Amino acid sequence: MFRSMSGGVLLFLIVTFCSCGNTRHLTYMQGKFDTARLSEIKIPDPIIQKGDLLSIIVYSDNPSATALYNQSIISMAATPASTGTNTNTGGGSGSTTGAQVGVSGPSSPGYLVDDNGNVEFQGLGLLHVEGLTKSQLRDTLDSKLRPLLNNPYFTIRFLNYRFTVIGEVNHPGVYNLPGEHISVLEALGLSGDMTFYGRRDNILVVREYNGKREFGRMDITKPEIMSSPFYYLKQNDIVIIEATKKKVAASDQVTARNITIAASIASTIAIIYSIFRK
Repeated sequence: MFRSMSGGVLLFLIVTFCSCGNTRHLTYMQGKFDTARLSEIKIPDPIIQKGDLLSIIVYSDNPSATALYNQSIISMAATPASTGTNTNTGGGSGSTTGAQVGVSGPSSPGYLVDDNGNVEFQGLGLLHVEGLTKSQLRDTLDSKLRPLLNNPYFTIRFLNYRFTVIGEVNHPGVYNLPGEHISVLEALGLSGDMTFYGRRDNILVVREYNGKREFGRMDITKPEIMSSPFYYLKQNDIVIIEATKKKVAASDQVTARNITIAASIASTIAIIYSIFRK
């Protein structure tokens, strides 16, 4: 009885100490925070790129005159890649009801930025928008429409603001951005967090900007990730979570176990066959 209890206590201590030893590599942002440096929040403004789809709604004190510069409001069904976030769009003389992404609802068709960085803006013609922030595009529109409208103002949104998370996460996939700012930690939260086998010290972000690809790696076990230029994701970023060596070893163990089981079954069948053959 005493020997059995001692064995149980020993097993409990082994499991406890092994568990404590394994939690460190699973913990995010370990160590001390440089609050003087990391407390400053610098969220970069999204830059309009080729292939972006923009919702641009014009308002003014004269709704009938404003209608000339707005696309018609039509019903659009969102793609299956969407995540159920809310998107609100408005018209020249008012606004439509917020439609949940993933469900058909009233929405502006949007302006597609072509391969030359231009959009064909209703009522104004060709506008070069590539490389501009939303604020800069708003200033451009204001300079062109203020002589034509009374007190014009604008609502500008990205309709294709999305990112992809693949690899060792619980729910890999393409996600529509809930707003226009999201950190890599929030992206991991949306994708169900990393699995036990995900590498937290070597997250790869692939970013396409201005016709080039950029690659950034982050170690989210350290607070310094918040100062990384890749901490806040941009439209169409791809987040790749690599697997640790433990997963490879675990996979090899499963394969070896399956082979052993298969060999045992085959051996048992052979023995039974030889018995009944006699």
